[in-house]
Amino acid sequence: MNYDAELVRYHAVLRRAWSLRPGDRVLDIGCGAGQTTRDAALIASAVLGVDPAIAASPTSDTVTYERADAQTYAFEPASFDVAVSRFGTMFFDDPVAALTNIGRALTPGGRLVMLVWQAADRNEWDKLLRQAVGGPLGGPDPFSLSDRATVEQILKKAGFAAIACDDIHEPVYYGPSVAAALDWVRSFAFMKQLPPAAASDVLLRLAGPFAERLTDDGVRLDSRAWLVTARRS
Repeated sequence: MNYDAELVRYHAVLRRAWSLRPGDRVLDIGCGAGQTTRDAALIASAVLGVDPAIAASPTSDTVTYERADAQTYAFEPASFDVAVSRFGTMFFDDPVAALTNIGRALTPGGRLVMLVWQAADRNEWDKLLRQAVGGPLGGPDPFSLSDRATVEQILKKAGFAAIACDDIHEPVYYGPSVAAALDWVRSFAFMKQLPPAAASDVLLRLAGPFAERLTDDGVRLDSRAWLVTARRS
């Protein structure tokens, strides 16, 4: 299991929505292991993936990676036609400053296409994990852009227009079996912060809920996200 497998349904949503064309120059924000970057490069002429904790593959003629924070990175102005992100924009210290910086990197009328999680209570995966832990998971807030009105306000302040937030309802994939799903959870950052006995208790509490959600297609947990699109003013 890996993060790309977990988000396979959302990855398909993003690829349908980004509407790339040959010749496009693309900025991939929070590229992680680089799947979105590489897939964009199948169409676009050049793609830059940025992530402060990058785990991406080597570069190629059309793909470049930078270990960098998109909030402060000195992008060349108007150097990209499209900015995309698959759950990579929720962790900025100052989202207005970050999206303003990203907007400056886009050509006038350039497009932003990003996925962000809706509220925690609409995401079963988060509810199950918090119930198993008995409290918050710690770490950066993945739901900082969950409120539609807040997202629209941030983007307007950052210089974007034609803003739309579409409701996306897809499951996340935790593996082909309950054992695989538990192994996937074992790799999460919050689990590594727990004492071994506490981590084992969390997995025991999750085994039953995961078994209830096991289908012929593996363990899938309900989730919802916003597909956010906008244009640089």
